[in-house]
Amino acid sequence: MTADTLVMTLATGDVKIRLRPDVAPGHAERIQTLADEGFYDGVVFHRVIPGFMAQGGDPTGTGMGGSDKPDLKAEFNDVPHVRGVCSMARSANPNSGNSQFFICFDDARFLDRQYTVWGEVIEGMEHIDALPKGEPPREPGKILKFRSEA
Repeated sequence: MTADTLVMTLATGDVKIRLRPDVAPGHAERIQTLADEGFYDGVVFHRVIPGFMAQGGDPTGTGMGGSDKPDLKAEFNDVPHVRGVCSMARSANPNSGNSQFFICFDDARFLDRQYTVWGEVIEGMEHIDALPKGEPPREPGKILKFRSEA
């Protein structure tokens, strides 16, 4: 594995995510930087919709927060939103991606070219599937640790 792989540790096990700097260099770099700074440690998945996606990355756990870094310019690309794809959450403003992201459970092609795909789960998708469901979940799943693979 290369440094382009991140490992997200959840209560149920590890999820390996391959970054896609080839299609979203700014977003891949942001996620990796925040992960390696420990930003995501202890952050919950605050929005988990069966058959759609699991969203996390907000330190407030409300869906309204982000990091202290500036928002990112959109890097919309042709990678389809299908099972295991990691994409950046944003507000109505296309250039508002910051720290929140989502991982698709299933085909969500209606999001294509409207959200920035920055990675894909290559191992451990069953742990994403096991996250508590809800908006927000009563007992949300938490990222225990998120780092570049050694």
